[in-house]
Amino acid sequence: MRLLTIESSCDETSAAVVQDGVEILSNVIASQEAVHSLYGGVVPELASRKHLEVVSSVIEEALSRASLTLDSIEGVAVTQGPGLAGALLVGISVAKALAYARNLPLVGVNHIEGHLFAVFLEKPVPFPFLALVVSGGHTHLYRVDGFGKYKTLGQTRDDAAGEAFDKVAKILGLPYPGGALIDKLASDGDPGRIRFPRPLLHDGSCNFSFSGLKTAVMQYVRKNPESAEGTALHDLCASFQAAVCDVLASKTKAALQDSGIARLVVAGGVACNSGLRAAMGELARETGVKLFIPSPLLCTDNAAMLAVPADFYLQNGMVSGLELDAKTVWSLDSLAERKQV
Repeated sequence: MRLLTIESSCDETSAAVVQDGVEILSNVIASQEAVHSLYGGVVPELASRKHLEVVSSVIEEALSRASLTLDSIEGVAVTQGPGLAGALLVGISVAKALAYARNLPLVGVNHIEGHLFAVFLEKPVPFPFLALVVSGGHTHLYRVDGFGKYKTLGQTRDDAAGEAFDKVAKILGLPYPGGALIDKLASDGDPGRIRFPRPLLHDGSCNFSFSGLKTAVMQYVRKNPESAEGTALHDLCASFQAAVCDVLASKTKAALQDSGIARLVVAGGVACNSGLRAAMGELARETGVKLFIPSPLLCTDNAAMLAVPADFYLQNGMVSGLELDAKTVWSLDSLAERKQV
């Protein structure tokens, strides 16, 4: 099945054409980084307006790069949630219009579900597997037994890991988005220079918390303003990043041991982070678990990742109607309710 997929959950407008759920014919991403950098974070209303401005041209570019027209498309998939309401509605409205006008099957896809299966675009992973999804808005551990069969094992109680990276970057006076810049600065720093707390590390659960860590960095910088300058800044970034990665690796290890599953997928925007990739590589070597991490482009928000679950759902008659609406909050566990028709 040749699908056109559309992603607009936050601040990237993306469209892709994917064949049979795994062969990427095109994957176009229009970033809004320049729009939101002035404000140090994503402004929802501005994000929605920017999606409106570029969504048509992004879809046209995706079709052009695939050397196809809409006549060759056999189905439409779109991010239904979770995400920013206004941003989601732009993609959903366009997807519904295309599906109606062309009499094509339509399916709404959970954004996190797309991240879970992004790695399938490069290499299939046998079920069951455990998945750590780490992004600006999500930090979750899942057990994945098949398409639509998910169980949440742990999640953040406050800030997501990616959110903590961006907030710490703002504390340090770094430009938005600051997560990637912290990673770059950390590469030249000493991760043992400052001992930041590891929240919930020994609480016996698979849950996360990063708000207190962010506050610890803020308090440290207030007491030691010189730490945010020169070579000391590299050490601070490395120490903060090490604290985040230690918690993520420790909780993931506990979940792996409890489940007895020997396959691990790490996905989401923070999966691009070199410190996290190294920590998960070390965890895999230590435990003998087989590790799967998508290429950096497929870790970020992109439309191609939606095609993997969308192809499965459409092939099995699990279509969405034109009443499809945005879901700003949407638990993966609830997807078991999706019925075949």
